[in-house]
Amino acid sequence: MAGIRVATEADAEAIAAMLAPYVTETAISFEETPPTPAETAAKMAAILELYPYLVFDDGKNLLGYAYGSQHRPRPAYRWSVETTVYVDGSAHRQGIGRALYAELLELLTRQGFHSAFAGIVLPNEKSVGLHEAMGFRYIGTFSDIGFKFGEFQHLGWWQRTLSPDRPVRNPISFQSFAT
Repeated sequence: MAGIRVATEADAEAIAAMLAPYVTETAISFEETPPTPAETAAKMAAILELYPYLVFDDGKNLLGYAYGSQHRPRPAYRWSVETTVYVDGSAHRQGIGRALYAELLELLTRQGFHSAFAGIVLPNEKSVGLHEAMGFRYIGTFSDIGFKFGEFQHLGWWQRTLSPDRPVRNPISFQSFAT
């Protein structure tokens, strides 16, 4: 059945394969070596303890994935979340990134997170367009923060408020939320 679902360990190989060209051919990912399926599965398991990790499955192939992750490790940051979305190169401009983000942001809001942040290696008009269409606003750039392909890279930051209210509780884990 086609659509968005929670990622499973069985998806790790397809996710690793989807990310590999972004790692080897672009500066979009600051990874320098594509993660293996085993590394991807371990990262996915760690993320799913607290955050959603979603995939878009067309019934035959995974065409995209999105997840939330820890923004910073200090306790005061616990209401903030960093977001990530990737769409298979063969499936761009089909609404998959938007659909994944809509579901991800809804889940993060229901979990009790206040702000979502996205880092985008610049220039990247497609990603900027997606994030701004999803309600993120530009908040600044870290210039020369990464070095890849023989050049320093710039990382722009976008923010979206998920809930304007002051928190009344800590965010709940995705594991307890999803069950």
